[in-house]
Amino acid sequence: MVAAAALWSVAGVVTRHLDAARGFEITFWRSAFNAVSLVLLLGALRGPLSLWTSLVDGGRALWISGLCWSVMFTAFMLALTMTSVANVLVTMALAPLFTALMARGALGHRLLPRTWLAIAVAGVGVAWMYGADFRASHTEHLIGTLVALAVPTAAAINWTLLQHLKQRDEASGDMLPAVLIGAVVSAAATLPLAWPLNATAHDLTWLGTLGLFQLAIPCLLCVAAARVLPAPELALLSLLEVVLGVVWVWLGAGEVPTAPVLGGGALVLLALAGNEVLALREARTIGPSRKSREYLPG
Repeated sequence: MVAAAALWSVAGVVTRHLDAARGFEITFWRSAFNAVSLVLLLGALRGPLSLWTSLVDGGRALWISGLCWSVMFTAFMLALTMTSVANVLVTMALAPLFTALMARGALGHRLLPRTWLAIAVAGVGVAWMYGADFRASHTEHLIGTLVALAVPTAAAINWTLLQHLKQRDEASGDMLPAVLIGAVVSAAATLPLAWPLNATAHDLTWLGTLGLFQLAIPCLLCVAAARVLPAPELALLSLLEVVLGVVWVWLGAGEVPTAPVLGGGALVLLALAGNEVLALREARTIGPSRKSREYLPG
């Protein structure tokens, strides 16, 4: 999951190097390249016949998850074109809270105090990092922020669904084609709005890189991680994308982070590391019977 967050985090710095592609066109090309990459990757992992069989026989849960992925793919890139990266990342940081609340309400999970504390500390860190840049009072920024809000909402539904399937001992691996469904739906929905296409060969190279390394591979890693990690834990670890995104922009686009960015990033990392250390300790001390009755992230 850490590797997935690291790969997700490169989107901001890559978009800074595009020549002509803008708005819906960025979303279309990234989703299209993602879909092609997933067909090749899943075909290699499962075999072409098995992949298409999974898509046809996947059931309602597979397609719900696919729709969630399509919303995340589309809303994230659109929001980046409508408001600042800071606004988008701050909004995305609501995912752990949304997921924890949804898992509690839908699945009846009992969240440990350390999980709530880690979410709170990480949220404070992200707010500290980007508070000075958050400007939702302007109409354009407000609309962009509302679009970005679809990302943590869809993510919370998706993580909770995957956790539900895990609890029922259903094969989470069967949910891998949902990422492909999301990519295809996102590309199909944005193509009419992106036409005519203006991307240069330089843009297509970068967007193809995003489709494979920033979406296809990390999304498959994330779904695989969902077979082991609880839903709020997935969302909490995904906050690393926020911190690492700042680092890549610093190194790749020359944007030196301010003191609040460094301080807030340190808080996020502290929350993640602290939660993982406590989880490892609890795993050694809590018996299997008790763990089966409680919801213990990590």
